Amino acid sequence: MNSKNDYLIINKHLWNQKVDYHIKSEFYDVKNFLKGKSSLNEIELNLLKDISGKSILHLQCHFGQDSISLGRLGAKVTGVDLSDKAIDQAKILTEKLNIDAEFICCDIYDLPNHLDKKFDIVFTSYGTIGWLPDLSKWAKIISKYLKPGGKFIFAEFHPVVWMFDYDFEKIQYRYFNSDAIIESESGTYTDRDAPIKSESITWNHGIGEVVNSLIANGLVINSLNEYDYSPYNCFNKTVKISKNKFRIKHLKNNIPMVYAIVAKKNNY
Repeated sequence: MNSKNDYLIINKHLWNQKVDYHIKSEFYDVKNFLKGKSSLNEIELNLLKDISGKSILHLQCHFGQDSISLGRLGAKVTGVDLSDKAIDQAKILTEKLNIDAEFICCDIYDLPNHLDKKFDIVFTSYGTIGWLPDLSKWAKIISKYLKPGGKFIFAEFHPVVWMFDYDFEKIQYRYFNSDAIIESESGTYTDRDAPIKSESITWNHGIGEVVNSLIANGLVINSLNEYDYSPYNCFNKTVKISKNKFRIKHLKNNIPMVYAIVAKKNNY
């Protein structure tokens, strides 16, 4: 089984393997999260602003830390993820913390078969769209679930980052989306030595593709920002430049590492 047509099965298996290691990792710091630490970063918090009383759909939520952090800020959150093990852990965390959040396990393209309501905000962040082959279908889902005038808040690793090899020494991949990238993956970004080995199937998506898919589905781009750092230490050969800000050491501040979009659903 190595066809790109099997990407849902292959990637779900990979992410189910990752969950146990992520829950226990320093990267996700569940111990302090349970004590009240937020998992949200300055980038998205500045875009979200006051979300008290807002309904939020969180796409590709992993095991729910950001969903719960949004709930702690007063939002009513529904999180969605492909991994059943991740969703199980999200529900456990929600019960422990008594947060008003719901979680759905499904491929986001299949969400209309599982959810029928509209939201003030759709949110997704960091390492999400690379797992999706079709951004037109992605943007259609976002548009479907936004109320008229609702906002899409999106923070993601910059597509320039995904052009490099793992050590950021050479350009290995195409910036544009031309075909599936099928690779054998070992370890995980929270533990390079974790005994995980599985195939992954991903796609690169340029910013033009992202923006145009949103525009074509009735969203107006309010802002597009680029950042010369990552809020996560999840890449090889990084250096910490300040609290929660990391760069590729030898590339300094010469490449964009993250971008963020705020878009608004048309009122019709």
